[in-house]
Amino acid sequence: MPMSWAYSASQRDRQGSLRTVRAALDAGCTLVDTADMYGPYTNELLLGRVLKERRDEVYLAAKCGLLAGERHIVANGRPSYIRRACDASLRRLRTDVIDLYQLHRIDPEVPVEETWGAMAELVAAGKVRALGLCALEPRGRHGRGVRAGAVAPDRYDRTLRVLSRIQQVFPVNSVQAELSVWSPEALRGLLPWCEARGIGLLAAMPLGNGFLSGTLTPGVGFEPEDLRARHPRFTAEMMAANQPLVAGLRRVAARHEGATVAQVALAWLLAQGRHVIPIPGTKQEHWARENAAADEVRLTPLDLKEIAALPAAQGSWE
Repeated sequence: MPMSWAYSASQRDRQGSLRTVRAALDAGCTLVDTADMYGPYTNELLLGRVLKERRDEVYLAAKCGLLAGERHIVANGRPSYIRRACDASLRRLRTDVIDLYQLHRIDPEVPVEETWGAMAELVAAGKVRALGLCALEPRGRHGRGVRAGAVAPDRYDRTLRVLSRIQQVFPVNSVQAELSVWSPEALRGLLPWCEARGIGLLAAMPLGNGFLSGTLTPGVGFEPEDLRARHPRFTAEMMAANQPLVAGLRRVAARHEGATVAQVALAWLLAQGRHVIPIPGTKQEHWARENAAADEVRLTPLDLKEIAALPAAQGSWE
């Protein structure tokens, strides 16, 4: 996503992004996650150039069901639209099959069973191999977040109800949800649900939109198009208030030779079990290599205990 949408527009570099994707594949990454709304459409076109050369190295995850306009983002779960969106994505991605096709958001105007049924038809047609649901729900309006060991009780209750419904139509192979050291709510109900059914949980925003990389300076400001410019947790005040989280990860990193703050944040996710698959986004080649090397960092029980004891993240998520 950062290559094409929602982050600093002035830093986008098509050729640099192509090098970044290739560097990630060279480093052993296999899962590539995109969406038709990233751009919109331009991210799929970019990835299509790499897939044309290296399709057999990639487990391709794409998304449908969201339309991005100039001012609004609108869900569209109509079966006719889902079918058209899939065909268009296949053309842009230069492939004849998508390994994992995900419903980006649920359309409140269309019964989710109808949307999911249309996606299941795509599997039957050989255009898609598996289906997933994105569960990127709002956190709720409160001033404090939750620390790694104490999660909010109800953020994903609605998602779990929807998952139970669509499972009766066609199997769910993955759930994509926000999960990180400063946003661990999915650990309580969503991850156990996935583990019990052998379903993967794709951990979106695993570095907290860049905050958990330890490279952002409070008060530095963001470009107008950058989603963080309007994000309550990225005000100068809240970024300063949440520095203890970064400091704690830095202390853990210091105990592992050569490890970075971002690698510890990703290693924490990998330590949550084999069903958790972090999907860090980046547009920089060196960050892609660093992220890929996070699986070499083995956190100890002491490390995990220290991370669980870090203070709760401050600031509303909406």
